[in-house]
Amino acid sequence: MKLSNLIGLPLLIGGILGGCSKPNEMESDPLQYVDPFIGTGFHGHTFPGATLPFGMVQLSPDTHLDGWDASSGYHYDDTTIYAFSHTHLSGTGIGDLGDVGLLPYSNSEENIPVAFFDKATEQASPGHYAVHLTNFGIDVELTSTLRVGMHKYTYKNADERCVMLNLAHVLQANWGNAITANDFEIVDNKTLQGVQKSTGWAYDHLVAYRIEFSEPFESTNILINGKQSDQLNFSAKNAQVHLKFAKSDQPLLVKVAISAVDPSGAAKNMQAELPHWNFDQTVNASQTVWRKAMQGIEIETSDEVIKTNFYTALYHSMMAPFIWQDVDGRYRGMNKEIMQAPEGHINYTVFSLWDTFRAFHPLMTITQPDKAAVWSEALVQKYKEGGILPKWPLASNYTGTMVGYPAVSVLADAVAKGLAPDDITEWLEAAVQSATWRPDIVEKFKGTREAAVMPRHIYFKETLGWVPSDSLGEAVSYGLEMAYYDWCVAQIAKAAGNKKVAKEFEAKGNYFSQYFDNESGLMRGKNYDGSWVTPFRPRYSSHEKSDYVEGNAWQWSFFTPHANEQLIDLYGSVDSFEATLDTLFTTDSGIEGEHASGDITGLIGQYAHGNEPSHHMAYLYNWTNSPYKTNERLDQIMHEFYLPEPAGIIGNEDCGQMSAWYVMSALGFYQVCPGDATYTTGRPMVDRAVIKLDIGQLEIIAHNNSKENLYVEKIVLNGAELAQPFFTHQQLLAGGKLEFYMSNKKH
Repeated sequence: MKLSNLIGLPLLIGGILGGCSKPNEMESDPLQYVDPFIGTGFHGHTFPGATLPFGMVQLSPDTHLDGWDASSGYHYDDTTIYAFSHTHLSGTGIGDLGDVGLLPYSNSEENIPVAFFDKATEQASPGHYAVHLTNFGIDVELTSTLRVGMHKYTYKNADERCVMLNLAHVLQANWGNAITANDFEIVDNKTLQGVQKSTGWAYDHLVAYRIEFSEPFESTNILINGKQSDQLNFSAKNAQVHLKFAKSDQPLLVKVAISAVDPSGAAKNMQAELPHWNFDQTVNASQTVWRKAMQGIEIETSDEVIKTNFYTALYHSMMAPFIWQDVDGRYRGMNKEIMQAPEGHINYTVFSLWDTFRAFHPLMTITQPDKAAVWSEALVQKYKEGGILPKWPLASNYTGTMVGYPAVSVLADAVAKGLAPDDITEWLEAAVQSATWRPDIVEKFKGTREAAVMPRHIYFKETLGWVPSDSLGEAVSYGLEMAYYDWCVAQIAKAAGNKKVAKEFEAKGNYFSQYFDNESGLMRGKNYDGSWVTPFRPRYSSHEKSDYVEGNAWQWSFFTPHANEQLIDLYGSVDSFEATLDTLFTTDSGIEGEHASGDITGLIGQYAHGNEPSHHMAYLYNWTNSPYKTNERLDQIMHEFYLPEPAGIIGNEDCGQMSAWYVMSALGFYQVCPGDATYTTGRPMVDRAVIKLDIGQLEIIAHNNSKENLYVEKIVLNGAELAQPFFTHQQLLAGGKLEFYMSNKKH
């Protein structure tokens, strides 16, 4: 996609006139099946507010300020609202953002008032959120463009129309997140602007903003460190700006534009995207954009639960990465400098790569191939700015979160699917430099959270061939993942024509075998001297303090996505491998350990669907003599762990990964190994689907599909029966018809 086309999208959003565009009369409107409250309960950590697909503004109520379930700023069980803020994270296990917090109120003497609400009044749909604040008698509605949030406040008490801008508002203060600076200015009696800086997960975070009101405010009450101040322009860490508006029975409208650079960038964003004050028009325009995005896949099923789950999952798959660049092309780079986007480049942030390389990014290569290509280039651009590929970039920060160097998986898959540029020299350089032990990066980020982007596990991989458990924690998980990532580097090298690098990293891709314990048939920790860690407790988990990341030996022993045949060889036979896989799903679900990871949820035996390392495992039966077991496990997972209710996602949503897994699996196929452009088949939940491709479409039909008929008798692609449960990305792109013949008998 050309840069000019993408940058022009906000103008379209802001300029659409008239009512909602109507879907094709032969189709149902997919938006009616989207429930943004799904995942806001339990530990899904989603938010219900207004945003656009991959939008910079994600405007939502903050009801939960601290703790794990405050990761998105919202939890369904809450009935208190502290602010409506403009940036959020969808489904993460760590909290941050919550920038630029506004709260309308009436008749309060509190320095920092809070609102209460009745859940029955809360409504959410794509591009729109509404709630009634019971203690203030205010109806609140929210909508947005890509970079601008729009609020509508209707006050029951026309005499007391007040708004607070809380410049001290922050999520996860108890976890160390804090405001470090505010530069604030009252421009005139309808306009505020400023720059807010904070530290937290993103240790050096900056958001600039411009706030405009539909009418002038009559008076101000500014508090700095809890004391009244007459300063209209100031710098402070802790401040609240209270505004009072004239008596009126008309709604008060507020526009808030944000920028990754400065207030002038925010002003340009507002002028480009939302020059008018028509709230309903903005909602309609947002819904038009969502409707178009959602119609990339159309499904048919008589099961309303499946329909709601599917379209909500598709919606949640478009929360991140989100654009982090102003309309003029400026953004703050990984080097903390103000950058002008190179031609064809768009800066995005919030790549939850350890989670999303598994299903989200593969799904996007099908439904959003233009963006998949742009995102790959964005990752390489971050390498050029910061010297290393990110693994969880947040705003302009390397957070260093999670395992290894998963960006190489995204790049390898783009290469395998023809989404890379002709010259991938820089891609290979970025991959090799990120997969190699580099003391310069350790020194560069010394003393910051960003230092974890170069884990010492890489040093031991290169010097020993394994990561010793008596030297570093989480050794087995790092070792297994680095083997896969090194295989990915090898694929990039092959495509670049670099045989030497390809051979070197192909060899490293086999290092997973160092952890295989023949006696247990599981991946086990190994000490520096080559001895096994004892005692060995496969069900044991200790969060961040064992050999396994967010799991145990059972949940990690099948992570060799690039080498499933070689893993089977380690077992000695397909039957032995299948028997161990059976045990994974049927053994006792008890987790040992006083400090077991809270991420281990959605258990079937020791399989844990609530966390990403397990996500490919049900499909591994397609490498055995009993592929019907894949159908059984997928049927169970999709029926039990995806429900149309707030607690309906069994673990952290993780920026679209949990949802993308469902979308692909419900369609009937999955990519076990990103970087190898091959899909393996499963048990479709929908009766019919149409995937719209760049050229043509792929129609998927599940004949005789029902809860009872969960087994696949045969699969036919464009008239030819598949001999094995696999097909390629190229076959998918060719379009046509993929037919599943379903039965109640095992095949």
